[in-house]
Amino acid sequence: MSDLAYKVLRYSGVAWLWREIVQRNKVTFLLFHDMDTKDAERNFNYLKQHYHVIELRDYLDAVRGNKKLPKKALVITFDDGHASNYDLLPVLKDQEIPVTIFLCSSIVGTRRHFWFRHSDEVKRQVETLKRQPDQERLNDLKQWGFDLQKEYDDTQALTKNQINEMKGVVDFQSHTCFHPILPQCDDATAKEEIAGSKKQLETDYGLEIDALSYPNGDYSERDIKLAKEAGYQCGVTVDSGYNDLHTDLFRLRRFSVNDAKSTTELMVKASGLYALLKHQLHKPSYGFKPS
Repeated sequence: MSDLAYKVLRYSGVAWLWREIVQRNKVTFLLFHDMDTKDAERNFNYLKQHYHVIELRDYLDAVRGNKKLPKKALVITFDDGHASNYDLLPVLKDQEIPVTIFLCSSIVGTRRHFWFRHSDEVKRQVETLKRQPDQERLNDLKQWGFDLQKEYDDTQALTKNQINEMKGVVDFQSHTCFHPILPQCDDATAKEEIAGSKKQLETDYGLEIDALSYPNGDYSERDIKLAKEAGYQCGVTVDSGYNDLHTDLFRLRRFSVNDAKSTTELMVKASGLYALLKHQLHKPSYGFKPS
């Protein structure tokens, strides 16, 4: 969407009306990834002014009947555990804003790479690689020098010390071990990615892991079943839409904000208008996959 389109939706009042009417009695989940400090200060400030930012656990408590949620409740999430997330710690402390970061348990605390950020060559092939069976994807990645277990010179993910420093402020949860496309994995790999990540984060970091974010927003009934068996209480998708107290806890919806670079863009995306219009034109390739 162009800057002009964002401005039209904002200054015409459409996004404001949508937020105040459609979102008022819903719970909105937003997805960020690798936002810089300047953008975070602006974006968090806007969200605090126009929504009631709550913890993911507040929502789960409300579903259980143990808590009442405010109007325009909003949950802020980040996927992957990028190294730059550590730079947001002063902002999070200063603004006292709760966020959940979903960690790839076998990448954080190491110098392993996120496969989709390994090199420019890989980035150009990402969409093709996502559609391949898991082992085929890993075999093809080797031609660009990528290996799941290899430690590289640069660090792409949060370190163990950084996570330990942040965990009093940030709610850390699971994003599998290595960020595969779960429906493309065989049963054994999917189980290890889902259950193994939870165990690793709890054992190595002393975290309480209740939530799983499905990598790339791709999941199947098998993956939901494995998450339940592993002891997760919910699963978070990138399916567009709002949540309420009756939403399937293992198909929680989120709006991808894509690390918005202006307040106008954030306002439109956080309201859900952007996703609604986008998906009218283009059906997303990610999401639920029949087993």
